[in-house]
Amino acid sequence: MMQNNIQEKIAKAYCWKNFTTAVISSGLINATYKYETEKENFIVQQINTSVFKNPTAINENIQFISNYLQETKQEKLFPSLIEHSTGNTLLQIENNYYRAFEFIENSITTPVVNNAQQAYEAAKQFGKFTFLLKNFDAKTLNTTLPNFHNLSLRYQEFENALSNGNATRIKENKTLINAIQKQQFIVQRFENFIQESSVKIRVTHHDTKISNVLFNKNNQAIFVIDLDTIMPGYFLSDVGDMIRTYISPVSEEEKDFSTIIIREEVLKAIQEGYLYYMKNELSSFEKENFFFSGEVLIYMQAIRFLTDYFNNDIYYQTTYPHQNKIRAANQINLLEKLQYTLSKENFSN
Repeated sequence: MMQNNIQEKIAKAYCWKNFTTAVISSGLINATYKYETEKENFIVQQINTSVFKNPTAINENIQFISNYLQETKQEKLFPSLIEHSTGNTLLQIENNYYRAFEFIENSITTPVVNNAQQAYEAAKQFGKFTFLLKNFDAKTLNTTLPNFHNLSLRYQEFENALSNGNATRIKENKTLINAIQKQQFIVQRFENFIQESSVKIRVTHHDTKISNVLFNKNNQAIFVIDLDTIMPGYFLSDVGDMIRTYISPVSEEEKDFSTIIIREEVLKAIQEGYLYYMKNELSSFEKENFFFSGEVLIYMQAIRFLTDYFNNDIYYQTTYPHQNKIRAANQINLLEKLQYTLSKENFSN
């Protein structure tokens, strides 16, 4: 919980009076609070500088895009950043950084995809995000997390962990290692994808889980949120992350792998929703690799979990022994089930 003196300093910087605060999300990365003031309400986030080393770069990206949308008279895509008393939108207090957004009244988020319609709405919103920024030069954005979705690098890190990691854990998990190595062809296919001339670098969100979409009371998606990972990227990052996190009713934390299933109607809804705006923006080659994006992101996450496990759990937070191994096995199971689903005739792109 934010200390009272910090709360006071934030409110003073924004000239908010008679305020109350409440934690609205524990969050995996940033701490998020709701400020209720005498006039209106706001969202305040403390940026996790352990993950995002350069908060100014994040803030600049959001401002670049906001300015572009205003100048080109495009519709709003996310809640607005709020300036504090000095005219800036990034607030530094001691060694911590904060920013405030407008609070969207009567909006809701959901932690999981409950049905195909939700998946469709979210995919449509993320597709709209990239579509409306199609003429924005993505390469002018700051890269806030270098190599975030670089599958080739992640596989190299996995191989390094096999050479230098926990020897006991490596010895005890040959089956899981073999499952990762068996899928190495995905790395080569990824390399071929990014080298294809018709593949474009676009403004990409990179963290398209369902909780990063605001819905109205009619279950229509209205805004995307959590903009820290907006960077130049490939469409497969956004689509792949949706496929990874939407298609199964259970998350990567599930230990009972029999409950990992592919909801085909959700998979199709992601495609339909994203292509609502992006159908004529993606090249034929990109569309041919639409569902491959799911394989890339799931495989990458399996690799990252197992790599961290062999490196003694130094990156992902764990709450019980061998959790990263379970997570990796979970994702390999999801990958294999997705591949089986995609092998069916009704899932040609």
